[in-house]
Amino acid sequence: METPVFEEFDPASDCDCPGCAHWRRVNPYSPAWGSSPFAGHPAARRTLVVATAAAATLGAGHAVSALAAPQASGRPGVPAGDEPDTPQGGKAPLHGPGGRPAAPEATVRTPATTRAEIIRRAREWVAAQVPYSMSAYWSDGYRQDCSGFVSMAWHLPGNEWTGTLGQYGTRISKEELQPGDILLFHNPADPEKGSHVVIFGGWTDYTRTSYVAYEQTRPTARRQATPYAYWSHSDGYVPYRYKYLVAGSGTGASGQEPAAVAGRSDPPGAPATAYPGASFFGPGADNPYVTELGRLLVARGGVRFYGSGPGPRWSEADRRATRAFQEAQGWRGAAADGMPGPLTWQLLVTGQGREIPPAAPPPTTGAASPPAPAPAFPGRGVFRPGAHNADITRLGRQLVRKGFGKYYAQGPGPSWGEADRRAVEAFQRAQGWRGGAADGYPGPETWRRLFA
Repeated sequence: METPVFEEFDPASDCDCPGCAHWRRVNPYSPAWGSSPFAGHPAARRTLVVATAAAATLGAGHAVSALAAPQASGRPGVPAGDEPDTPQGGKAPLHGPGGRPAAPEATVRTPATTRAEIIRRAREWVAAQVPYSMSAYWSDGYRQDCSGFVSMAWHLPGNEWTGTLGQYGTRISKEELQPGDILLFHNPADPEKGSHVVIFGGWTDYTRTSYVAYEQTRPTARRQATPYAYWSHSDGYVPYRYKYLVAGSGTGASGQEPAAVAGRSDPPGAPATAYPGASFFGPGADNPYVTELGRLLVARGGVRFYGSGPGPRWSEADRRATRAFQEAQGWRGAAADGMPGPLTWQLLVTGQGREIPPAAPPPTTGAASPPAPAPAFPGRGVFRPGAHNADITRLGRQLVRKGFGKYYAQGPGPSWGEADRRAVEAFQRAQGWRGGAADGYPGPETWRRLFA
């Protein structure tokens, strides 16, 4: 299908642009307001010209549809702000300084990219709050609408639209979706009504009924939880995967999981069970994927870490077994933090990578040293806003040892802060506690379990 020649517009009668506001003040009672082809918003005059040209070729019915108002929500109770009210501009080259087209697309090769790069580029627009526009181009040369956003994230050599983005991808199923893939809805009968495209950022939970969507819509680029496949026209959205995706694109919870392990590159093909996302693992997680992770780790030599189970609730046993598997691959530091990333998961479900080595044998000489007793609980008053003492430092260091140190930008130190409270809360939730029992302030049982 050829590139569309329409341009969607907002109705002139309630437009707040300076031109429309001026004409309403100058001639508020004119019967021609809103009906004259020479009055109102400039976009309305442009669309009228386009519609007239379209009518000569396609018939009057298409000319009328080109003047349709933006789509409304197709689901009762869904806020209108959750829907894109304009789809996209047409196919166009990248634009350089001053809004001028850059080099022709034919001179630029379609590049390979990774999932991590796709999500990183999408996040840049979200962080910069790039405003929505079907005619403006951001500093990187991409048009500031939904299809330009995906063209940018996929690093395409030009600005595509929903009618052409599919040629750069391969259709996949819902079960195969992974971060960096897209969900594309193209309405060929009336492309300016409802056509939209979003980037899939990962499932929000194990039910797979909602996901994190990166998209360009009014007023700015955004990232938010979205029902599958979308707020409206859900049956029309088709999942696609970028054709030129390369291996080594996984990032773990720390964002530093390596792409290759001890000379072994990423195994080809998708894993038997797709990686569900980092949010499914860690303190407080309770879902079937945690059980599956534990079973895979037990099968790879991690049975000694589990006193019982494995089960659906994330525990210290899961973290220690995952870390042992990561270290068996030769990973160190943040890459072996005990949190499964895409590559850890892929190696486990495909049976690749090195096994977890057996535990080192106990020393053969000398008496075994008994474990050091847990320090006495110093009292609740020691851990409160404004407190400053050595027990706070001791608490923070133990939280870091147990794998709950991600909240500390530096330290831990002797002054009680929000990082301490959040780390304690995460530890308490990992015990299965909720409500007031997980308020972030250590009591005797929290202290006992932390130092056990």
